[in-house]
Amino acid sequence: MSRAFVREDDAGSADALPDRPISEHPNLVTEAGLAQIEAALAQAKATHTRAQAASDGPDRSSIAAAARELRYWSARRASAQVVPASEDRTEVRFGATVTILRNDGREQTFRIVGEDEADPAKGSISYVSPLARAMLGKAVGDVVRAGSDDAEIISIV
Repeated sequence: MSRAFVREDDAGSADALPDRPISEHPNLVTEAGLAQIEAALAQAKATHTRAQAASDGPDRSSIAAAARELRYWSARRASAQVVPASEDRTEVRFGATVTILRNDGREQTFRIVGEDEADPAKGSISYVSPLARAMLGKAVGDVVRAGSDDAEIISIV
């Protein structure tokens, strides 16, 4: 019988998890971002080790998932480029905290960081996001596109 008609066991299919996509952009990080990557890498190593040493035998799907995370965080650590904090507050740069005033009167503050450390709900956005790209290189008083409206940069820290 041809191998094409033989069913693989379900556990075997877990071995081939696709890699997490890696950004095409340079992996710029802040010092805190590098620490986050290193913590995620350590966690991935520990999870992988636990999955391999499970007392009830190795769980192929857990090992595959942990190996996938380990590959991702290893690649991100290897490509990380730490951008030192700038003392220049005259224009928006990577790592800066920027406050904007939207047309509707709302003030919003964002820190421009690397892709892996971005968390918009906590006030940090990736340097490759549309808003960050619109702000980079701008100064206090400049108007930038923020979504479907305009916003004025009122503070750079």
